[in-house]
Amino acid sequence: MKKQNKFPPEVRERAVPMVLEHRGEYPSLWATIESIAPKIGCVPQTLNEWVRKHKVDMGTHNGVTSERERVKELERENRELRRANEILKLASAFFAQAELDRRFKS
Repeated sequence: MKKQNKFPPEVRERAVPMVLEHRGEYPSLWATIESIAPKIGCVPQTLNEWVRKHKVDMGTHNGVTSERERVKELERENRELRRANEILKLASAFFAQAELDRRFKS
């Protein structure tokens, strides 16, 4: 199960460009992230993950893009819904048959 995002997308959309814009003012990317994270109210690890995902989505870093993650999530949800639907069909048929049997016996 995926954890709920504590921060609205707007925060991420402002924070990542801020890191990239100020990168040259610090000795490392991590130093930039450590400086900016408290200003937006998150821990450096969270901001670092956002920056990493942004780089993957832009194609400048290897990894699975957000779009591909979303597709995998939707495929998983689709499989679960198909299974649930099959269970409901079987249950419906079972109860319909039970109702028919009850009517014939009465």
